[in-house]
Amino acid sequence: MPAGSEGDGGPAEQPQQQPQPGPGPRLCGYLQKLSGKGPLRGFRSRWFVFDPRRCYLYYFKGPQEPLPLGHIDIASACFSYHQPEAGDEPSAFEVHGPGGAVAVLKAATRQDMTYWLQELQQKRWEYCNNLDAAKRDSRTSPTPSDSAKGLVAKDNPDLSILSQNASAERARNILAVETSPTDLVGEQAASQPAPVQASALNFSLKQWSTEIKNSMSSLRKGNNDNRRSVFYTTEEWELLDPTPKDLEDSMALEEKRKHLAEGSKGLAGSAFPFDFGRAPHKAKRPLLRDVMGSGKQRPSSDSSPTEGGPGSANRLGSELQLKYQSQQEELEKLKKDLLSQKELVRLLQQTVRSSQYDKYFASRLCEGVPKDKLELLHQKDDQILGLNNQLEKLNLEKDSLQQEVKNLKCKVGELNEQLGMLMETIQAKDEVIMKLSRQLSECEDSSSSPSGAVNSPTATSANKDLQELDRLKDNLQGYKTQNKFLNKEILELSALRRNAEAREREWQAKYTSLEAKLCQIESKYLILLQEMKTPVCSEEQNPAREVITQLLEDALKAETSEQPEQAFFKPHLVSEYDIYGFQTVPEDDEEEKLVAKSRALDLRSLSLSENREISAGVKWENYLASTLTREMVRSVELKNLIRSGIPHEHRSRVWKWCVNLHVKKFKDSTVPGYFQTLLQNALEKQNPASKQIELDLLRTLPNNKHYSSPTSEGIQKLRNVLLAFSWRNPDIGYCQGLNRLVAIALLYLEQEDAFWCLVTIVEVFMPRDYYTKTLLGSQVDQRVFKDLMCEKLPRLHAHFEQYKVDYTLITFNWFLVVFVDSVVSDILFKIWDSFLYEGPKVIFRFALALFKYQEEEILKLQDSMSIFKYLRYFTRNILDARKLTAIAFGDLNPFPLRQIRNRRTYHLEKVRLELTELEAMREDFLRERDTCVEKRDLISDDEEDS
Repeated sequence: MPAGSEGDGGPAEQPQQQPQPGPGPRLCGYLQKLSGKGPLRGFRSRWFVFDPRRCYLYYFKGPQEPLPLGHIDIASACFSYHQPEAGDEPSAFEVHGPGGAVAVLKAATRQDMTYWLQELQQKRWEYCNNLDAAKRDSRTSPTPSDSAKGLVAKDNPDLSILSQNASAERARNILAVETSPTDLVGEQAASQPAPVQASALNFSLKQWSTEIKNSMSSLRKGNNDNRRSVFYTTEEWELLDPTPKDLEDSMALEEKRKHLAEGSKGLAGSAFPFDFGRAPHKAKRPLLRDVMGSGKQRPSSDSSPTEGGPGSANRLGSELQLKYQSQQEELEKLKKDLLSQKELVRLLQQTVRSSQYDKYFASRLCEGVPKDKLELLHQKDDQILGLNNQLEKLNLEKDSLQQEVKNLKCKVGELNEQLGMLMETIQAKDEVIMKLSRQLSECEDSSSSPSGAVNSPTATSANKDLQELDRLKDNLQGYKTQNKFLNKEILELSALRRNAEAREREWQAKYTSLEAKLCQIESKYLILLQEMKTPVCSEEQNPAREVITQLLEDALKAETSEQPEQAFFKPHLVSEYDIYGFQTVPEDDEEEKLVAKSRALDLRSLSLSENREISAGVKWENYLASTLTREMVRSVELKNLIRSGIPHEHRSRVWKWCVNLHVKKFKDSTVPGYFQTLLQNALEKQNPASKQIELDLLRTLPNNKHYSSPTSEGIQKLRNVLLAFSWRNPDIGYCQGLNRLVAIALLYLEQEDAFWCLVTIVEVFMPRDYYTKTLLGSQVDQRVFKDLMCEKLPRLHAHFEQYKVDYTLITFNWFLVVFVDSVVSDILFKIWDSFLYEGPKVIFRFALALFKYQEEEILKLQDSMSIFKYLRYFTRNILDARKLTAIAFGDLNPFPLRQIRNRRTYHLEKVRLELTELEAMREDFLRERDTCVEKRDLISDDEEDS
């Protein structure tokens, strides 16, 4: 949607919540926007909210509206405003967007206008200087550096910070105008009513004369369709606030008109073009004479609506009027129903009388009467009935004609009454003209009368000179401020243009370097292909081997300071770490290093070749923009978005919302500072789990830079969360696997949120005894997974059974740590997105999808050793997250959670029974060993240690 365009009939686009505020207060508030076409063009009050993610200024009908009417692109806009005429308040400014679109906005005061202009300038400056234009064009959702949280927030590779122009910053600070907003700017303005465009006190003589001229010219025309009075259609008159007495008089007049027009529904409101009594969908407006009369009686302080004053009476009157109209409509409906019921009763009574008469006649007269006479009597009866029906119809027609005559008389009376009201209106306008004429003549007489020292020609001249001097001073100050702002605007635009030119030159140089390197690579490959056409069967070193060796060395060559040209494009192709901090290329094995680079390049090619990633980002931006004035809630739309994957820049926010959704009942029952209290107790008091936690810290994610060394930032956070959780759950304490869950959560969440994320997984999602010493719940899930494999993938299950391959030895770890270190990082975090929203059912879906993804490859293996070896590493070769997601959420349907719960219950009883039997066998063995001398030597190492 172009800047400045607006469709008040519905949302201009569907950016469906709300940009999260940055460190400072959110830029939002009321502004009036010029919109509409032709006679309807005018300023309308709108609620504006600035979105720092896209540098858009969204506008809504009100603070509580969920969908925006449109947006203005601030990143590509420039601002200006005109110095008004003397006496006018300069509060309107223009935003010139791309394509020549101009949005005209008006603030309530000059102070607010200056504040908005400077804030929008500052937001544009920050956005254009902190985000690379190339990234902004290729990725639809640029992220400010403070939007993400967790360990990955500090090393976002998508942000390219440009060097600030120090001289430009100093000049901007010098040219800045110090100002502070009023109550109509900021989040607190949402609780206040929208400002009105005008009030009764702001009417000037020029406006009065224009209205009267327009009204009189419309009255002179002969066409009734064009004779609607201007006094009752302009927004200024709609906004007049009547006194309670005026409102009561107007309501009494409306009731009188209702009674006069009874029998013809809605006739009085639509038969005549002058709608003096009420306006559709608005509070009833007073007559001109009533407004003028009330203006003479009440003081000027009553003209502005205050709480409990005319504004409240106006709202109360509007509610009473609407209620009265609805009751009248319902009364008319009930009258019609009553008439129809009476008519039905009358017809039924007539039918009963006729049937009784026939019965009596047949019983008394039919005996001994000839058949032809009986038929003649029946014919006479039929004629009598027909004549009665015709008489009834004529009576009904007579009643309808009488009713029509009555309605016509009422209509004539209504027209006469409206004609009288029109004459009163003309008389009131004549009185206004005479009053203004008298005021004008009095002003001229007072200015020309020489009485008194104040009215002397010298004093009058001096007063005029002083007034002129004050006006010139005000104009001078206004032009200075305007010149200061425009100079600042020119300075900023020039600096932004220079930055764009510098970026363009830099891109051109990089493009030339890339093109040269591409030509070199192409030449090497051409030489290699030429040599490979004629292979030489000799042990001597041929040119092809040299070229192959050189290409391998170039592929494995590390980044060095001697190769500045590679420092630009190598991080974009294969960097040492991905965006999550995981190491992409191993350090030792050269062969494995080449395989890892190949895998990374495949992932990069997938992301570049699919445009769906961009479309998913646009959908997320639209959804989050729709929540500008409301919170996220569970919905089918949100579930589908999460299943497609949460963008990197929004994952922190959505994960935190998902966690709070599941643990709200736990958090509501805790005291403030609950996490810090747990952590303090775990540190100060003896904790049996602390020793095992310390042993596992560095073994958690050694291939992630946030946990690779004791001094890494993630290690301390990981320690704190695990200690606090062990103190909350002494029955579990610490179990291997919890450290990996917390480590993944800490990549996008802060310590306390990661703690509640672990509570969600252990206490809400997973069954009891899932992370205890017996791992009872984990064993049960493996049996449930076997049942699902037999049902969803019968060929693969039979293949495993044929070669006696226990695949649960592989999948057990998948379920325990939710695929951490089992799949590539891009797929891992997409699984976690759905897992945190939908729960543990997602683990079953993706575990089955991984097997189905490589089902044909596994079926080709014909021995147990090769199958088991393939199962250990096959998930690392699955790179297409979109295809895997389609299998998990499409091909495996239906997938009811009730079925999983029922099978969990069934297998839980079986596992408990087996454990009970094993415990009984163990006790029998110990008892027999103690009584038998020969078996006393059969003591295990664990029992000796104990």
